[in-house]
Amino acid sequence: MPDEIDILRALAHPVRWGILTRLAAEPGICACDFTEFFDVSQPTISAHLKVLREAGLVATQRRGTTICYTLTHDPLARLATRLSGMAATASAPSVTAPPAPAPPATAPPATAPASVA
Repeated sequence: MPDEIDILRALAHPVRWGILTRLAAEPGICACDFTEFFDVSQPTISAHLKVLREAGLVATQRRGTTICYTLTHDPLARLATRLSGMAATASAPSVTAPPAPAPPATAPPATAPASVA
């Protein structure tokens, strides 16, 4: 079973993250359809799908000659639980109000020049 580090490594690549995002929105996408979403070749998509499969993040189902992918629940749920636990113990960022803007500078009252007598 892959550990959390393997899962995080698999998630760290933008194309693999994008694949998971697509699968979350549209489960059951066939491998050949991913090239529509990413500007990479089919062999590159296949390599990324292999990494995701080995990390346990996706499952496959053969439909005729095509292989379709879906997300697997358990690895993502375990990681979400772990990250939620870490977030719960993390210091919340302090929320401070931005400093109030300085009042507009006012010119001192004009004084009449002293008259010379």
